[in-house]
Amino acid sequence: MTSPALEPIRRALEAAGPAAAAEALVETLRERGDYDRLFDALLIRARVKLGVPTVKPTSFADVPDDKQAAFEEAYLAAAREVGKLLLDSGSLARAWAYFRTIREPQPVADALAAIDPTNLDYDRTNELIEIALHDGANRVAGLRILLASHGTCNTVTMTDQVLPMMTPDERRQTAAMLVRDVYDALAANLKRDVESRLAGITAPDSIQELIADRGFLFENANYHIDVSHLHSTVRFARALTPADPELALAIELAEYGSKLDRQFRYPADPPFDEYYEAHLAYLKAVADVDREASLGYFRDRLDKETDERDRQIIAYVLVDLLTRCEELNEAAKVAARHLADLEEPGGFSFSSLCGKAGRIDLLRGAAEKADDPVRYAAAVITERGQGSGGGGQGKNADG
Repeated sequence: MTSPALEPIRRALEAAGPAAAAEALVETLRERGDYDRLFDALLIRARVKLGVPTVKPTSFADVPDDKQAAFEEAYLAAAREVGKLLLDSGSLARAWAYFRTIREPQPVADALAAIDPTNLDYDRTNELIEIALHDGANRVAGLRILLASHGTCNTVTMTDQVLPMMTPDERRQTAAMLVRDVYDALAANLKRDVESRLAGITAPDSIQELIADRGFLFENANYHIDVSHLHSTVRFARALTPADPELALAIELAEYGSKLDRQFRYPADPPFDEYYEAHLAYLKAVADVDREASLGYFRDRLDKETDERDRQIIAYVLVDLLTRCEELNEAAKVAARHLADLEEPGGFSFSSLCGKAGRIDLLRGAAEKADDPVRYAAAVITERGQGSGGGGQGKNADG
C-alpha cells in the first residue's frame, strides 16, 4: 500500500494516466510548500507533455533536439514559478539559486531593494550581503545593508571594490547614499563643536553655514570626521547628476575638505592633485554653479601641464565634464587635440563624440593625420549625408 503522500499520485495515474499523475504531483508539492521538489515536479509534468523520459527531470541530455526549445521554456517557467514562491515565503537565498541559474536577477534585485536593513540579525545580514554584493544581485542594496550593519568604513572600502562593476546609475545611487551619510555625520559633529565653543548659540544645520567665518574649527589640524571617508565620498560624488539633491551636499563636503590642514588633503592623479579645489570645480560645473569659472579651472590645468601623459589624463576629465555640461563642440575640439586616437569599447569614443557634436570635420582631420582609412571613410561618407551618427552641435558650436 502506498503512503498517504503518494496515494493521490497513484490514484490519478490509475484513473487518468501519466499526465494526471504529474499534475497531482505538482499540486501535492505546491500545497505542502515543498518548493525545491516542486521544481522537479513541474519539469516532470513538462516531460510528460513532450513525451520524453521522466527519470532525470532537470537534465537536457535526454531531450531530443526538436524538443529542446520547448523543454527550455518549461525549465525557465518552472524556475520563475519556484523562485517567486520562495521569494514570497521569505526564502531569498533559495530563490536566488533559481533566478541566478536562468540569469534573471531582477526579481531578487527588487526584493533586496525593498528590505529594511535596520532590523536584520547577523546571519541574515551576511546572507543578504553575500547575494547582493558578492554575487552581484543588487550592489546598491547590498551597500545600503552594509552601511546599516557595518558602518561607513566598511561601506567605503567595499564601494571602491565594486565600483568598476557598477552601471553609471548604480554609481549615482551609491554616491547619493554615502554623501548623505557622511554629510549628516559631519554636520552633527560640526554643530556640537560650534555650540561647545560659542555658548548660548544655536548653530545652523548646513555645513556651509557652520564653517563660514569659523576658521577656528580647523586650527591645530583639527577635523570632524574620518578624513579618508570624506576623501573617498567626495570622489564618489562625481557620479551625481544635477537632478540629485545630494550634489549640493557634496559641494559643501568639498568646501569643508578644502579648509582642512594640508596633511589631510591627500592628492590624487591630475587634475585632482589639488584634491578638494579640483572637486569643488568639478561638482560646481556639473551643478551649473559658477560653471564657466569651474570649467576654466580645468582648462587652465590643461594649458599649464607640461607632462604629456598628465595632459592626456586632464584632457579626458575635461572632455567628460564638457560633455556632461552639454558643451559638445568644445569637448570635441579638446578631444581632437589630445584624445583623437581613443576608441574604448563601452567607454570614450572620439568618433562618437564627433558625431554627437556635429564635428565630423574633426574626425576627418584626425583620420588624415593618422593615415587611418577606416575612420577617414566613415567621416567623408557621413559628410556626404550617409552613415550619420546623429546629434546636434551642442552649445557654442563653431566651424
